[in-house]
Amino acid sequence: MPQLRLALAQVNATVGDLASNADLVVEHCRQAVEQGVHLVVFPEMVLTGYPIEDLAMRASLIKASRAAAEDLAARLEREGCGDVVAMVGFLDQAQDVTETIGVPKNAPTNSVAVMHGGRIVARQAKHHLWNYGVGDEIRNFVAGDTINIVQIGGIDVALAICEDLWRDGPSAAAKAAEAALLVVPNGSPYEADKDDVRLELCARRASEGECVLAYVNLVGGQDELVFDGDSIVVDATGTVLGRSGQFDPELLVVDLDLPAATPAMPDADERFGGLSIKRTIISSEPFAAYEPMPTVHHERMPRLEEIWTALVVGLRDYVHKNGFRSVLFGMSGGIDSTLVAALAVDALGAENVFGVSNPSAWSSEHSKSDAAEQARRTGLSLDTVPIAPIFDAYQEALHLDGLAEENLQARVRAVIWMGLSNQHGQLVLACGNKSELATGYSTIYGDAVGAYAPIKDVPKTLVWELARWRNQAATERGETPPIPEDTISKQPSAELRPGQLDSDSLPPYDLLDAVLDAYVERDLGSADVIAEGFDPALVERVITLVDKAEYKRRQYPPGPKVSRRNFGRDRRVPITHRWREKL
Repeated sequence: MPQLRLALAQVNATVGDLASNADLVVEHCRQAVEQGVHLVVFPEMVLTGYPIEDLAMRASLIKASRAAAEDLAARLEREGCGDVVAMVGFLDQAQDVTETIGVPKNAPTNSVAVMHGGRIVARQAKHHLWNYGVGDEIRNFVAGDTINIVQIGGIDVALAICEDLWRDGPSAAAKAAEAALLVVPNGSPYEADKDDVRLELCARRASEGECVLAYVNLVGGQDELVFDGDSIVVDATGTVLGRSGQFDPELLVVDLDLPAATPAMPDADERFGGLSIKRTIISSEPFAAYEPMPTVHHERMPRLEEIWTALVVGLRDYVHKNGFRSVLFGMSGGIDSTLVAALAVDALGAENVFGVSNPSAWSSEHSKSDAAEQARRTGLSLDTVPIAPIFDAYQEALHLDGLAEENLQARVRAVIWMGLSNQHGQLVLACGNKSELATGYSTIYGDAVGAYAPIKDVPKTLVWELARWRNQAATERGETPPIPEDTISKQPSAELRPGQLDSDSLPPYDLLDAVLDAYVERDLGSADVIAEGFDPALVERVITLVDKAEYKRRQYPPGPKVSRRNFGRDRRVPITHRWREKL
């Protein structure tokens, strides 16, 4: 059978930076050429970055992307990569589309360009536009109507783009066209446990198509989304032929022995499921026989390591891609800010992490000492600015009491953080977790202030799990655990009044997170939550807290999605409404 050396280039693209993204493509094509690769496949929309949201409809970006794709094809030829076939995702434009209601302005398409010999020899637009979860592509793109079959070295290669794979059709089309290989460029965001679903899908589609399937994905962070790579090649029996690592850029090279292409009728009008099949022959003669290379097959990360890495990558890329180098946040000595501190040090290096301790009259001694101990362990910078004199000055003018007095302390702290941020150019992190965000257990314009919230999609119970895991990982490597044990073991408290504990206002976190999983993650109504065995009074209390806090969540900073359903892009609920769950 003919041989084909395939490379999957999982790269970290930056939205809107066409020049740098083109450089990434050239760099990886050079590596591919050096390794004798015949076909290199890049992720979805790699040239523009992904997702580009409403930028897709901007005429200037469409024009720039189309020009950049043409220039890139010519550049690959100039730089000695013209013989390799490169499949590159980019923003294209549908032709002869009438602009009307329901059609995105300027008819943008989520497309792949097949580049060879200095030019684009084929183009394919995504057929099925992702419109659930965090996807909103029907708003931004026009669907394509063509399936490309590209013959390379006498082997027919079919093409599908991300969501197309999740729908019935592409595998059957590849089988109908007798393609031996189906390549799938993706921009598939990370969420915990998704890699198992992904592998099962790829194996099933390869079996349906009776072909080898190659799935390549982005890596890196983009606002609330993190891309984990996890590029995969499987054969028709479901056997994994190669699998990349997670979260890091990588060129995965896999040697394939594939059936030769069946001669097609010239100028035949082929169709499948309402789509036209377009055949392009780049080379019909098999490549010269060669010795296969060893195949890389990375193991999946354990679950907690995977989530930790996703949070680190999301934080790192948000900071760097937005032009910052360092971060600043309030270090209370509590578990949440302590976890954020450890994440920030892993993401950016201790020299770029600045904590601020703002003790009040109610701050416990162990909270102050725990913050200092973590600074000692990790090497981050810790500054102390007591808030009592500032708080007293406010109180002289305002005379607040009760909850208003408590929240004033949090807002004084926020003013200090933002002042230091403005002065020194450090990006402020909000340290709230998902359980607090769900129930409104945060002070708007206080501890909710910031530009990015690294653990906003991490429930409180998972916060403790991650803290224990990170310390254990450090111990196993012979390093100092970054999180003081006292921080993990003590009862959580906002310390805004004497003897205050979170349990004064919230149910125990194990119960709270279980109810939140049912109501928020799985979107169950109150009766269904109770049917799972929860106390009706508890369910009513939690649901009421969640429903009343929507206005706070809407003003909370973005943070990396790691769960099935995050607050923000995933869960969209009106702030103003009168629907109430009935028990």
